[in-house]
Amino acid sequence: MKPVSVSVDVPDPREDVYEFLAPIAAHESFTDHMMVDWQCSGPPRGVGSKAHVTVVVGGRRETVDIETIEDVPPSRITERNIGAGGRRVATGTYTLEPTPTGGTHITFTYAWEQAPFAERAAAPLVRRLMRRELGVAMTRLADQLEHRRTRSDAPDQR
Repeated sequence: MKPVSVSVDVPDPREDVYEFLAPIAAHESFTDHMMVDWQCSGPPRGVGSKAHVTVVVGGRRETVDIETIEDVPPSRITERNIGAGGRRVATGTYTLEPTPTGGTHITFTYAWEQAPFAERAAAPLVRRLMRRELGVAMTRLADQLEHRRTRSDAPDQR
């Protein structure tokens, strides 16, 4: 199946975006519309950090194991996920590129290495559904970064 890519631009510097994304547990805050019951293990960030989640997409629920397999600060984080009882293996890669204005262009690419027959047979529908859900996640990621930025810019209330 062809990969699905979604992207968003944020005003935050690439290093700040990377620092937010590096701990796998932080991903729950912008993906909990489609991934629930997060259980993280291993190191909190970097290669070997893991999450066991329940994915709720398209009226279906299934458990998925996610593990960071590549960490290239501050430009790329790749995670492998295994679902459908091991019949689906895919990678999700966050690529962070600086923008001319000092912000960051965030691209997330979901690429199937193997997929169950039913998903391959319905590839256009599956890809459209994934693009929609991942697009929501990117919008929510931008919102999380903005909320974090505005909190840190707020004057001290002591």
